[in-house]
Amino acid sequence: MMEPNYSNHAPPRPAGPVCHPCVARVLSNMTDILPLVLLLLAAAVAVVALFRTLGLPPIMGYLLVGAVLGPHAAGWVPESEQARHLAEFGVVFLMFSIGLEFSLARLYAMKRIVFGLGLAQVVVTALVATLLARLAGIPWLAGVALGGALAMSSTAMLSKLLAERGELDAPHGREVIGVLLFQDIAVVPLLVLIPAFSQPLDVMAEALLVAGLKAVVLLALVLFIGQRALSAWFYLVARRKSAELFMLNVLLITLGLAWLTELAGLSLALGAFTAGMLIGETEYRYQVEEDIKPFRDVLLGLFFVAIGMRLNVPQIVGDWPLVLGILIALVAIKLAVVGVASRLLGSSPGTALRSGLWLCAGGEFGFVVLARSGDVNLLTPAQLQPVLAAMVLSLLAAPLIVHFADRLVLRFVASEWLLRSMQLTQLAAQSLSSDKHAILCGYGRTGQHLARFLEAENIGFRALDVDPERVRDASAAGEAVSYGDATKKETLLAAGLSRASVVIITFADIDAALRVVHRVRELRPDVAIVSRAREQDDAEKLFAAGAAEVVPEALESSVMLATHALALSGIPMHKVIKRLREMREQHYSLLRGFFHGATDAGAHLADADQPRLHAVTLTLGAWAIGQRLGDVDLAKVGAGVTAIRRRSQRGVKLEPGLVLIEGDVVVLMGTAATVAMGEEMLLRGKQK
Repeated sequence: MMEPNYSNHAPPRPAGPVCHPCVARVLSNMTDILPLVLLLLAAAVAVVALFRTLGLPPIMGYLLVGAVLGPHAAGWVPESEQARHLAEFGVVFLMFSIGLEFSLARLYAMKRIVFGLGLAQVVVTALVATLLARLAGIPWLAGVALGGALAMSSTAMLSKLLAERGELDAPHGREVIGVLLFQDIAVVPLLVLIPAFSQPLDVMAEALLVAGLKAVVLLALVLFIGQRALSAWFYLVARRKSAELFMLNVLLITLGLAWLTELAGLSLALGAFTAGMLIGETEYRYQVEEDIKPFRDVLLGLFFVAIGMRLNVPQIVGDWPLVLGILIALVAIKLAVVGVASRLLGSSPGTALRSGLWLCAGGEFGFVVLARSGDVNLLTPAQLQPVLAAMVLSLLAAPLIVHFADRLVLRFVASEWLLRSMQLTQLAAQSLSSDKHAILCGYGRTGQHLARFLEAENIGFRALDVDPERVRDASAAGEAVSYGDATKKETLLAAGLSRASVVIITFADIDAALRVVHRVRELRPDVAIVSRAREQDDAEKLFAAGAAEVVPEALESSVMLATHALALSGIPMHKVIKRLREMREQHYSLLRGFFHGATDAGAHLADADQPRLHAVTLTLGAWAIGQRLGDVDLAKVGAGVTAIRRRSQRGVKLEPGLVLIEGDVVVLMGTAATVAMGEEMLLRGKQK
């Protein structure tokens, strides 16, 4: 019997369940794409961890992974449809996040900056770039797409830098945020228009008209119908109290609307943006934002890996003069456009130059627009490569430009020196008559509440804040607040740091608080610093930097919640108060004296006879340095030691054999007279 010949025919199917061809194709695609995803994830984890350690933006790490592993270098990851699909999902979730942040009220509040400076920056930059591209032989419509990409700046990077430097409320910070907000909006129509730009002229006009009508209808449905319907739907889902169901619903809404807009001939990005707008107007916005963030960050990382895969490093190296020319032109044009537009809108020269320096680099949305232009063949690879390389270099240079922005402004804007000196002179004149006063770093809600307590005790203070509107309104109301950055030495000196009795940091930004502590310790090692912190970890950093006392918000709120819960559970009030004292003593040793009844005994006593705390820093030459605590007989002057703060360690145990060293902060307790005599003994070894 002859053996069957399968050379020209499919082999017989095995017995058993039949696998549907579509299912087999899906399973085959999954097995094909899994090694690709694993390789990209492994490389991204390693490189991004390294970039985080070096303080570089993770976007650069993703781009590097794509450039090294891509088809133009190692070739381990070929340019494929699977990689492009992964990148497309990254853009979808990025646009969804932008939709969540979209707010008509916010737009109206910042309308002068958003639709003035933002519109001018995008339009003029795109127009200039289009003209230069046309001179280089690139068609008009391709030049428009190229100009739109170059007009974008990095929202993620710049907003983070502004927050870290405490400059969100500064004049240039408001301008930067306003321009970034307009750029985020402008990228949506760009992504809708670019596919139409790749069509012939006769087809393009019709395509643009149809796309415009579809977009108008879609937005009308969103604004007038979608919000109520989606809010009701989310309410039904939230009532099930299932985090898994809530997350599935968010993914369904996001990807479903993106798919529907693509079916309608528009882009996935517009659908995702619309979904974000819808959810952003509901009360579930913040929960959705937290749930979607992991998906967005991971998929956006894969998008930047895909962008890196497009970089042809050998070609870029060969065209380095062109890349350098595009980089210089990009930075110079955006700097000039933003600076001039800001000045025309009434900003000071210093603010205009700062805004230009912050916004002169490229951004992640530029990569989105360029990738879309390349996918529809609007721009050729030869045109894309030098532009991509220049944008990558500008993104890498952005943190450096921001770091040196202040120095450049002071170097090139003569009036900035005059303005800065006038502000410092005014601040110094206002604080000249102050002595033994408190310096409040930050005059937000916490700072203002604290100021009321100080006023009630007739303690003078001088507050510093970088929000010009808050300073103007508070000053007009007679508050002792001045415009100034507390992280700068000259501002602290002008506020009378040399005569201050305490410095209080009222904001919870740990980086800015640490800078203030370092500046104060450098200028005035003996002054007490009290700081606010969000978490216990932040408090440890501030203690190590030299703060005398730190109040962690999370700890204090838990203490108060516990005491209220005990009281409402039927625990006798005296036991609740005792427990409160014990908990606070453990974490706030400087307050120990107030919880043992010393002050409870005498509301009738004169103020001079009331027990108080006083911090004494042992500076170079102090008599007590090198002495054992037991040998410093403070009891004979009526003072006691409640705590000792040492920079190298926290919670120093009070033992007679403890040797005092330079820099120790000794906290004395007693009346006004006894703590004064105790300070004299510690510093000079004698009584008054």
